[in-house]
Parts: sequence; structure tokens; C-alpha cells
Amino acid sequence: MLYICHIKQKHIMENSFKYWLYLHIVAGFLALVVAPVAMVVKKGGNAHRLWGKIFFWSMTVVAISALVMTFIKSTVFLALVAVFSFYLAASGYRALYRKKINSIADVKLIDWILVSVSGIFALALIGFGLLLLSKNVSEPFGYISVVFGLIGSRSVYTDIKSFTIAGYHIKNWMFHHMSGMVGAYIATVSAFSAVNMQFLPAVISWLWPTFVGTPLLIFWIRKYRQKMAPKVL
Repeated sequence: MLYICHIKQKHIMENSFKYWLYLHIVAGFLALVVAPVAMVVKKGGNAHRLWGKIFFWSMTVVAISALVMTFIKSTVFLALVAVFSFYLAASGYRALYRKKINSIADVKLIDWILVSVSGIFALALIGFGLLLLSKNVSEPFGYISVVFGLIGSRSVYTDIKSFTIAGYHIKNWMFHHMSGMVGAYIATVSAFSAVNMQFLPAVISWLWPTFVGTPLLIFWIRKYRQKMAPKVL
């Protein structure tokens, strides 16, 4: 009798995992498609806001579904990467709501919760990666975890700086928004690449979007900084 109950429970869990996986794939594909649209339309316009919101909420569904699947199948790496990806999107999204913060007293509780939880997960990614590498120096997911953990830690550090330095976020909110949202898109492309480009070594299939996208993001931000800089007469 116990054996039959165990089989039924396992079957229910497998079906549940399948449904969450479908939701995860649909939300991830939606995020992959709408982000470029948000990038190319007029910044600050209604279309940009609409596609940006769709991207953010798609990333939210991606993260929630990944965490649920982690609970069902105990895939630690999936959970860590899900929180890492979501935090980049959430940080960029929340940057819009913090345009006018000028001191630590202006920061909302939700922002402190996001930065605290994400900081823990970023450190966990680094720790997880180092643990894997300590067991096998050629373990690809060790390097992938460390790289993502360092990126997440950098984002958390930037958030804390914007919370605590008076006037910092007022001057930099747009670049913070760009970094978070584009960073989240790079993470989405990374996941898509890892699933669909398995003919490549794992390190390359996971990290090439970071190595290609990060310099482009830096160039884009510098271009906007120059465009927005006061003109010298």
C-alpha cells in the first residue's frame, strides 16, 4: 500500500514538474522576444513601458517556476540562477521607482528585501561554484556559478551604493535601469543558449552571451552618458 502511494505521489510530482516546465519555457521565450522590442522603441514612450513591463513580469514567472521546479527536483543551480536573473530585472525595474530618492531614508522596504535576498544568493552562487571547483577543477558549472555570482554581487553593490550615497541614484537611475534590464536579458539568452546549443562546451554555451553582451552594454551606457552630458560652450 505504501509503495502504491509512493508511486502515485511520484507520478503527481512528475506531472506537476512538467506543467511548471511548460510555463517556464513559455515565459522565458516571451522574455526573449519582447526585450529587444523594448530596446529599439522610443525610450520613455508608452510602447517602451509596455514591453518593458511584459519583460519584467515574464522574468518573474521564469523565476517563480524555476524555484518551484527546484523544490520538486532539488536542482540547486537552477534556483540560484533563477534568483540571479530575476534580481537583475527587478533591480532595473525598481530603478524607475527610485528616480527621486536622495537618501537612505527614501529607500522602500521592498528594495532592502530584494537586495538582501539577492546578495545572499549571489554569495551562494560563488560558494557553490568554488565548492564544485574544489572537487573538480574542470567542472564547467563551477566557473559558470562564480561568474554569475560575481555579476550578481556587483549589481547588489551598485544598489547599496545608490541607496546610501545622497544624490547618487538621481544622477544614475537611467544607467542603473539599463544595466539591470539588459543584464537580465543577457541571462535569458544564456539560459536559451544552454538549452539549445548543447553541441558547445557548457562554459561557452552559458557564458558567451555575457562575454558578448557586457561590452555592448558598457558601450551603450557610455554613449548615453555622453549624449546626456552638459554641453560645454
